[in-house]
Amino acid sequence: MESGAKNMDLSFPKEAYQNLGSESVCLRHEPCPSCGSKDNLARYDDGHAFCFSIDCDHYEHSDSGSTVVPRTKSEKNKSTFTPVRGEFKEISKRKISESTCRKFGYKIGKYEGKSAHLAAFIRDGEVVGQKVRLKGKEFRTLGDCSDLWGQHLWSSGKKICITTGELDALSVAEAQNCKWPVVSIPNGDKSAKKVVAKNLEWLLGFEETILMFDMDKSGQQAATEVAELFPPGRCKVARLGKKDANLLLTEEGGSAVVDAIWRARVHRPDGIIAGADTWDLVNCPMTASDHEYPWQELNNKTLGARKGEIVTFCAGTGAGKSTAVKEIASYLLSKGETVGYIALEESVRQAAVDFMSIEANKMLHLEKDLDEEYRRGIWEKVFADNRLYLYDHWGSLDADVLASRIRYLVHSCNVSWIVLDHLSIMVSGIEGGDERRLIDNIMTQLRSLVEELNIGMFIVSHLKRPQQGKGHEDGKQVTLSDLRGSGSIAQLSDFVIGLERDQQSDGETSIRVLKARYKGSSTGLAGRLYYDTNTGRLKECGTSSMESVRSDGQEDF
Repeated sequence: MESGAKNMDLSFPKEAYQNLGSESVCLRHEPCPSCGSKDNLARYDDGHAFCFSIDCDHYEHSDSGSTVVPRTKSEKNKSTFTPVRGEFKEISKRKISESTCRKFGYKIGKYEGKSAHLAAFIRDGEVVGQKVRLKGKEFRTLGDCSDLWGQHLWSSGKKICITTGELDALSVAEAQNCKWPVVSIPNGDKSAKKVVAKNLEWLLGFEETILMFDMDKSGQQAATEVAELFPPGRCKVARLGKKDANLLLTEEGGSAVVDAIWRARVHRPDGIIAGADTWDLVNCPMTASDHEYPWQELNNKTLGARKGEIVTFCAGTGAGKSTAVKEIASYLLSKGETVGYIALEESVRQAAVDFMSIEANKMLHLEKDLDEEYRRGIWEKVFADNRLYLYDHWGSLDADVLASRIRYLVHSCNVSWIVLDHLSIMVSGIEGGDERRLIDNIMTQLRSLVEELNIGMFIVSHLKRPQQGKGHEDGKQVTLSDLRGSGSIAQLSDFVIGLERDQQSDGETSIRVLKARYKGSSTGLAGRLYYDTNTGRLKECGTSSMESVRSDGQEDF
């Protein structure tokens, strides 16, 4: 139990894992007291019970004080089990022949006056149990149905297929004229791991086990759990192209089922990808960037901005970090992108006015005589199309909360670019926390998020105060070692861009690329910006500003 604890599915009762491979026998199915299902609660001979409904997982301990139903005399003596009578018939709707049904012991009959499918569980030539399938996928379990269904037909061999339903097993058999072994899990996806664990020694008598589980989430989760029980290379997982094997047979024919068997691939743990599986990843147009920056010299150095990357901007106090990332965000908005702006050191009102000022090309907070109609017009240009989202929060912020907000922005608001201003304040109010460790955790989460969500992210980071000499506010050159808090900022960022400005000089800001991970990019100076005191804008020295060119109706570059 110790070695398997790491991979334990926490939604599955701990006791059920402790029973893996146990010899308890399912006696029958009963109504579930938790979810109200008619027969999804499986009662075992040691008294414990488990509900196999997808959203239930009700579990009763054998010693919990719950009513323990003892095995009846007929259940103790398997030889007295009396199967429900039926006939071997073709199941034309499912494209399964009578001969296949006869081989597996699958009959059509009546149970309690209702038409039913009867799947026989056979051991030592004797029917010891039956699984009864009624209309509407209602099931009843009679006698001992604890084996893999169809297990009695095979002993060992080259390949064996496992499905999660009797009709699917019959479909696989039908497709290959019953030549290759196939069995089925007796009680659905959630029982798969336990049943396979119990019969693992028998299954290892075959050179190869192929899982042909349903292609829904539950089926594929069960396939992963089962595959990890096998020695490496001994288990394959089939991709069906349809929900299940019977649907594949009825809609595409037996050859499609056989192809799925032969195309099944060896199970690999999450995160390990064979080179042969990468074609779909590389068979797509590749571009140098998803968008350019609003400054040409920076584009020349970085080859633009890309989704899946973290770009960190750093500078001394007052050098224009926030102004720079707002310019970039505004530029992305002008190109039709959707942006999430998370500013932790300013109010939503201030951020909104700043974006409106960029659009208006004037500092609106200094304008005293602007009428409401004009302000409304600017506001609608920035916000009316609902492509800019702001986060109403000030100060420190838990990393998990930040991650949940970013996921919401991406999944619910279609945001493709995130701006986080700034990193240091996220941990500033956390009492007793180690700043380096906290920033390490945040950067690791952010790195995972940009990969998982395929978004671009711009982060603002502060710098350490120099121990001697002039400070960054006096124009000191920025280096990676100046980043404040943790080395992970530089390590996990794709680009680190420093802004250098002597606040006592002419006000020009140098852009310096400190780290460039993207192939073809380079580090070093990437142009200069100047702050236009009339408009509050950052403009590239020696070039026209984005807005002045845009006002003529021309492209930015």
